[in-house]
Amino acid sequence: MQRGVEITLAPYNPLWPHEFARVREELAAALPVWIVSIDHVGSTSVPGLEAKPIIDISVAVPDLKASLSLVPRLARLGFVYRGEDDLPDRHYLPRTVDGLRRHHLSLAEPDAWHRRNSLTFRDALRREPDLARRYGELKRRLAASAGTDRLAYLNGKTQFILDVLRAEGCEPGPDYPIYYE
Repeated sequence: MQRGVEITLAPYNPLWPHEFARVREELAAALPVWIVSIDHVGSTSVPGLEAKPIIDISVAVPDLKASLSLVPRLARLGFVYRGEDDLPDRHYLPRTVDGLRRHHLSLAEPDAWHRRNSLTFRDALRREPDLARRYGELKRRLAASAGTDRLAYLNGKTQFILDVLRAEGCEPGPDYPIYYE
């Protein structure tokens, strides 16, 4: 968990979906045809929502263990393998561009807890503007109070996220840590 960097949210940028589309094309060209899907998740995928300006990407793979074979291809694109990064059902690869973290990529099986939770939460926020507004307000309050404490920021969002997931009929999983950027 990165410490010492102020948590800063940016107003929604209509270029974020275009940035995702560009990276999606880059990934589709570099990865094998057996990739199930490449999805934009996280706050930058929700129109109107403030976010840290980092594009979160979920790549569905048929087998998590076999997906490790993709790491060298992703490394050539600038993604750095970080393992599970505290989440037991994904592989995490961030990418820095011009000295700034710009992309978070997760490799996960289609029904993995992390992937399912990310898509369910995203879809609920997209479908319910009031829910997205309340989530944005919570994020602003937490960013202001957490300062550089990323864990406090993330943990402060957990109950809201759990409530949304449960309302959507989705449980996060047994003893599953939730870290949403």
